[in-house]
Amino acid sequence: MADQNKTDIDVLVAGAGYVGLAAAVSIREARPSLSVAVVDAAPANVWQKDGRASAIAAAACRMLGQLGCWDEIAPQAQAITEMIITDSRTSDPVRPVFLTFDGEVAPGEPFAHMVENRILNGALRRRAAELGIDIIEGVAVTSFVRNGRDISVHLADGITIDARLLVAADGARSRLRDMAGIKTVKWEYGQSGIVCTIAHERPHDGRAEEHFLPAGPFAILPLTGNRSSIVWVERTSDAERLVQGDEFSFEIELEQRFGLKLGEIRVEDRPRAWPLGLTLSRAFVAPRFALAGDAAHGIHPIAGQGLNLGFKDVAALAETVVEADRLGQDIGALDVLQRYERWRRFDTVQMGVTTDVLNRLFSNDLGPVRAVRDIGLGLVERMPRLKEFFIRQASGLSGDTPKLLRGEAI
Repeated sequence: MADQNKTDIDVLVAGAGYVGLAAAVSIREARPSLSVAVVDAAPANVWQKDGRASAIAAAACRMLGQLGCWDEIAPQAQAITEMIITDSRTSDPVRPVFLTFDGEVAPGEPFAHMVENRILNGALRRRAAELGIDIIEGVAVTSFVRNGRDISVHLADGITIDARLLVAADGARSRLRDMAGIKTVKWEYGQSGIVCTIAHERPHDGRAEEHFLPAGPFAILPLTGNRSSIVWVERTSDAERLVQGDEFSFEIELEQRFGLKLGEIRVEDRPRAWPLGLTLSRAFVAPRFALAGDAAHGIHPIAGQGLNLGFKDVAALAETVVEADRLGQDIGALDVLQRYERWRRFDTVQMGVTTDVLNRLFSNDLGPVRAVRDIGLGLVERMPRLKEFFIRQASGLSGDTPKLLRGEAI
């Protein structure tokens, strides 16, 4: 008699954020013969309360188009047409612009869009449902055991799922990564990122701004309508004081940094703060197990590349798994998964180190350091070819780009 509490599938993804959902959709879209499911510890519909927004690079937009999601997202996405960078103190009456980026990676294709997380998550969930992917919510993975040609994943509700591959996309504090015995290189910055959405009187015209202040970057990222998403980095103690204090004090501090160029501003949702650090996994894979997204690498938001690194992981992992299955190979075998690790590991370490150096360079008020970095920004501003290179990097279209990120089917 069959065990009613046991299910067999090909790929189980742990984590129903945008990385986990995109991984499930990418594999199933390219290889319908592979059965895929998603399990998530968060309660059902909690994603609808996520007030954050993300910068989606051009390559990730191409990928979402290939997956059948971008047409739903596009009307609610805001193109970033220009970005300016300043370096100043909070009290400075004028913030000189040291560096500007604008242009397109192709005619009619901006280098990035801003999209609210709930919209992105909702589109991926709709596509998952169309592809027959089950999403099990409010149930945590309690343990897993490798058994030769599969991995038995035990859930908190007593169900066991036997899969050929388990993908952990459960965030920077991944419990599954710890269960797999994968070590990390990790340190905290003593900073927290405050996130909120604001409304303002005048239009932003698609302009994003990043102001380097002594405590950390203050980014203004355009959303649809007269709204912007704020990513405000402060020392952790100051960030906690700001989000736990009264609304009036918060808005006074916010206005000091935001300025009055867009008229009167109003905070639309409750500000929240997240501690910031660098986490790099020493390995991305183990037999029948792969890490993706923040579970593999958590970086500082100074370059706005967290989501895009996660989507690169998804595109590379899906391509590796699908091609292996087409060749009749075992999709959970270590030698197969190591192809994915080799593809992604150098890029993520490089980005982690880059954001770490940038944060240390710009999150201080030392006179000589400020002088050097401002000269550097000014030099980049005067070198069009170098600016083009940085835009290409920010768009996610440089290096060994997986097929999905080029807008191609696997």
